[in-house]
Amino acid sequence: MHTDSHGTFLRWAVPLVAALAAISGCRLTEDPPAASVFTPAHATVGSAVNDFLNIRPTAEQPFPFPHKTHVAKGIMCTEYCHESAVKGPIAGLPGVKSCMICHESIATDRPLIKTVADYQKRGIDISWQRVYGYASESHVRFNHAPHLRAKVECTTCHGNIGQQTVAGRNVDLTMGFCVDCHKSKRAPNECLTCHF
Repeated sequence: MHTDSHGTFLRWAVPLVAALAAISGCRLTEDPPAASVFTPAHATVGSAVNDFLNIRPTAEQPFPFPHKTHVAKGIMCTEYCHESAVKGPIAGLPGVKSCMICHESIATDRPLIKTVADYQKRGIDISWQRVYGYASESHVRFNHAPHLRAKVECTTCHGNIGQQTVAGRNVDLTMGFCVDCHKSKRAPNECLTCHF
């Protein structure tokens, strides 16, 4: 679909789908699928509508990680916290061991660091929630490594996360966003580049 026709489509389709959902009385919350039924479709009409409208749940983190503080100290995203991004598809989320590499001796008197140290003492890892990701139905296989090799800045897809305390979804990673970026950088744009 051409970008203009896609925009026109969304202008009338989004309110229509929302109205149909309201009329039919469907809930826009996720219900667990029946254990005896397998389907690749959405578990509920509400989850299908949320996916169509690109409504994603807000990640609830165990505590507010101060990205701003770490970036101000000159720590790069891939240095300790998301180091697997340079090697493969997943950026990874830092565990207690990663945090304690520095915080065994740095800022040990701060309440947040005491919390992390207590996690380590009890042998519990930090239960971070993913902020970005694609629905399995989209069949997108995003790989961080080639983007980093191509010198795509983290802020391109994640926004200025270095100015945040808690990571939030700052960029709407739609297919149009990715296709436009690939076009501007003359990167491959065939379907199998991302959908495989």
